[in-house]
Amino acid sequence: HLHRASLLLPALEAALANFSGGAAGGVVQPVRTVLPVPRHGGYLGVMPAYSAADDALTTKLVTFYEHLKDSSVPSHQATVLLFDPSNGTLKAVLDGSVITAKRTAAVSAIATKLLMPPFAEVLCILGAGVQAYSHYDIFTELFTFKEVRIWNRTKERAVQFASAASGPVRVCSSAQEAVTGADVIVTVTMATAPILFGDWVKPGAHINAVGASRPDWRELDDELMKNSVLFVDSRDAALTESGDVILSGAEIFAELGEVLKGTKPALPEKTTVFKSLGMAVEDTVAAKFVYDAWSAGN
Repeated sequence: HLHRASLLLPALEAALANFSGGAAGGVVQPVRTVLPVPRHGGYLGVMPAYSAADDALTTKLVTFYEHLKDSSVPSHQATVLLFDPSNGTLKAVLDGSVITAKRTAAVSAIATKLLMPPFAEVLCILGAGVQAYSHYDIFTELFTFKEVRIWNRTKERAVQFASAASGPVRVCSSAQEAVTGADVIVTVTMATAPILFGDWVKPGAHINAVGASRPDWRELDDELMKNSVLFVDSRDAALTESGDVILSGAEIFAELGEVLKGTKPALPEKTTVFKSLGMAVEDTVAAKFVYDAWSAGN
């Protein structure tokens, strides 16, 4: 029921705007709770949310493990629980991994639609995991790029990605080669130190920074963070969870929801970074979308 993430865009745009609308927006969502699993180098995140506009109540449970020896196990695994908000009954248990991949890519696409330069021709993806595939799918559906490039730390996975892609993808031997001259850049890596540097980035490019979801992890260097206009999904989350934001001391210009509401400008003529941490309300509207589609089908 979620094979085309673009179907989620209107619901996600409304949810982001409602979130940034404060109490009037009707989104109740604390910053996620993250429990470390020190013996195994992993984390368990708990992400509850309620959206009044959708009358939907969910919590997502997500595990993420940095450096797994067994690469057949995904770094992120998730489950979404959907409740009846009127009485608290559990209505459905959904595969949170698919929801996470699709809604994250859809929100990056919303940011890109608002922030990318007007004549964007080159898309660059750094990373070749689950999020690389979901971002590639929705970006090539919604936008027209003349060239798509990919780089991954292990080249085999980048080659595998390119062969699975629906259109031509150029495999680059370095991140710098992939990034140079790119108009839109997506970072979807498990990097803990910067892999994207400001002096490589074309002025006016738009970056969707999706990895580095811990306060001590980085994907982008200080130069890029400080010399770009910084947009986030949630100010509170970015200042608590994003190493790129915290360690660079970069100033947040706006939440994406504020741009969607029209209270802050998009500034596509500038070099822009959208730091995506993912919000529970995004899972809520996606889970309701899937559940409603499934219910209609039954």
